[in-house]
Amino acid sequence: MWSDGLGRAGTRGAQILLVGAVVVALVWLLSRLSIVTIPLALALIFAAAFAPWMEWSRRHRLQPALGAALALVFLLTVITAALLFVVGSVSLEWRELAIKTEDGLQRVVAWLQTLPFSPDQGQLNDLEEQISGFVTSTEFGSGALGGIGAVTEVGASLGLMAIILFFLLKDGPQMWEFLVRPYEGIAYDRAERIRRKTVDVFGGYISSTAAAALFDAVGIFIGLLVLQVPLALPLAILTLLLAFIPIIGAVSAGAVAALVALVSNGPLNAALVVLVVIIVNQLEGNVLKPLLMGKTVSLHALVVLVVITAGTALGGITGALLAVPLTAAAWGVVQVWDGDNMPARWARPKTRERPAPGAGGRELS
Repeated sequence: MWSDGLGRAGTRGAQILLVGAVVVALVWLLSRLSIVTIPLALALIFAAAFAPWMEWSRRHRLQPALGAALALVFLLTVITAALLFVVGSVSLEWRELAIKTEDGLQRVVAWLQTLPFSPDQGQLNDLEEQISGFVTSTEFGSGALGGIGAVTEVGASLGLMAIILFFLLKDGPQMWEFLVRPYEGIAYDRAERIRRKTVDVFGGYISSTAAAALFDAVGIFIGLLVLQVPLALPLAILTLLLAFIPIIGAVSAGAVAALVALVSNGPLNAALVVLVVIIVNQLEGNVLKPLLMGKTVSLHALVVLVVITAGTALGGITGALLAVPLTAAAWGVVQVWDGDNMPARWARPKTRERPAPGAGGRELS
């Protein structure tokens, strides 16, 4: 009874359920070990980005430990300086921005009261009391403590990532040779192709995304200066950081900039900021990124959006950051599975027949 259509469908359904159960179990295990898996994934991506530097240092007989230490110091200095600058700049202008925010919210409330479905004054007072009550409640305090715990966890993850990255940069070739010892012949060649392709994808993704993020930040910074929006430089650096999350990051940075313009300079200025963000993002997405990435990250925009959504659901902001490079690396592995330019059999383009030029016969294309 398993040989008819229903039996084959049942067999295939059972196989799909089994594979799905394995995938769910693997995702659950990785999420439980996220304090290790996330720093390891980030370290692998950054190690691929610094691979050219390490190759150069080895060719010039620089000690691997010294080369790895210099790369690590450079990376941590850039990240720390950017974060400190954003926090410091915002804190300097926070009081003025808070006053403008209060004025802007009062204008919004006044506008809402002009609508036919606007809430009455009593409802607005109740909402204000609820917000004030939450801020002064024990739940808010516990949430603040939870935020401190989250900051501590992030700091521990970054420390672990730095240690893993140092050893990957210093002893990466030896670690890889140890991992591929069991493979010979075709399997060894495939493992080498996978290594080269993964390094190319990760390194290309980091370098091209960093260049595109810098373009976004400079373009939006110039637009905010022209429109006289406060916190222009911190907002530009925030754009630089968020641009590493494709699609969603640019939208989020633009929304923050528009909100600051709204509460500071009014709705017309905010609309102009939105226009500037759209122009910069269109130039970056349709002109700059295709030139920089080429075929390194050959993922359709719909695939990017889906994997970012899935990564956000599974791992929050970190999941959104890792979703695209990991998916691109997996697809890159498929593309070199049977050779440097030979994808796996199921991923090869289908051939079709078409009439030969000037002939009545048919040829295989």
